[in-house]
Amino acid sequence: QVQLVESGGGLVQAGGSLRLSCATSGRAFTTLTMGWICQAPGKEREFVATISRTGGSTFYADSVKGRFTISRDNAKNTVYLQMNSLKLEDTAVYYCASREGGMSNDDRMYTYWGQGTQVTVSS
Repeated sequence: QVQLVESGGGLVQAGGSLRLSCATSGRAFTTLTMGWICQAPGKEREFVATISRTGGSTFYADSVKGRFTISRDNAKNTVYLQMNSLKLEDTAVYYCASREGGMSNDDRMYTYWGQGTQVTVSS
């Protein structure tokens, strides 16, 4: 079992920034590929970003490329999502998720999920 706890969500104006954090426990963090997935009201879950076990590789959805940065601190068992230049359409619940395989942009491939943190972007 892997426990994931997100934090850092909130209300921000368009153009602003937020930094999400996800603390993990229950399994060696370095064995886990990590990802961020979001879900807006009335919409399906949508892949945002993923990072490899070492942090050496990342992959982003086209919609966030150049604005969001995923990173991890393996000493702190924590993964981050730096969100810059936020847009109204970024409003969603953001979930941290993990898997034991390689990076994937398919949210169905992630095994363990956090409870989510709300990000609301206002005009």
